[in-house]
Amino acid sequence: MKYNWLPDFVYAGIDGSVTTFAVVAGVVGANLSTSTILILGFANLFADGFSMATGKYLSDKAELERMQYLRSIEERSIIEKPKEEKKEIEVILKSFGFRGEDLSRAKKVIFKNPEAWVNLMMNHELNIIEDNVEPKKGALITILAFITIGLIPLLGYVFQRFLPINEDYLFTGTCFSTLLALFFVGTVKSRFSKKSWVVGGIETSAVGGLAASIAFFIGYLLQKLA
Repeated sequence: MKYNWLPDFVYAGIDGSVTTFAVVAGVVGANLSTSTILILGFANLFADGFSMATGKYLSDKAELERMQYLRSIEERSIIEKPKEEKKEIEVILKSFGFRGEDLSRAKKVIFKNPEAWVNLMMNHELNIIEDNVEPKKGALITILAFITIGLIPLLGYVFQRFLPINEDYLFTGTCFSTLLALFFVGTVKSRFSKKSWVVGGIETSAVGGLAASIAFFIGYLLQKLA
């Protein structure tokens, strides 16, 4: 099984765009300057992106170490308690429908291959799939998705001096581009499910839009109270 990059891409892409846009929306709601948007936006983009990637790497590394520890226990068990372990394999094979001679042949094949024996125990007794945990790849996908998608809400303000657009239109354009980015993430997610790409895109955009709306109104209320 190959590394499944989709969950990391979706999670980091949504978080990057939502948190960065929340900063933009909060600053606009508080009626602060463009320089404040850029300072807080880029600080959030790179600090949070690095933090997420680091957290992903360390959590995956810890999970990998846990899996390796459990694997060592199973490897020791088939040596020290072969009868008990063989009974567990028989239960697993029966759950797949093996009976009679088929069951006997399957057990012989597995018992001759200790690695396959342990893999079966890991997957079906402990519900652990080791192949999909790769700390370095997970961290790389996380930071790339976070920064790439999270940069979109800031682009209008980066190029504001070159755009003959007033503040209101600029913020409207930022809202639209961010929702479009979230929609894109949702469509990527839907490619790996039965859900329509349109539904997946709208669902993701709605969740991100709600988070950004909350940030905008908090900024607006704080500005009124100041």
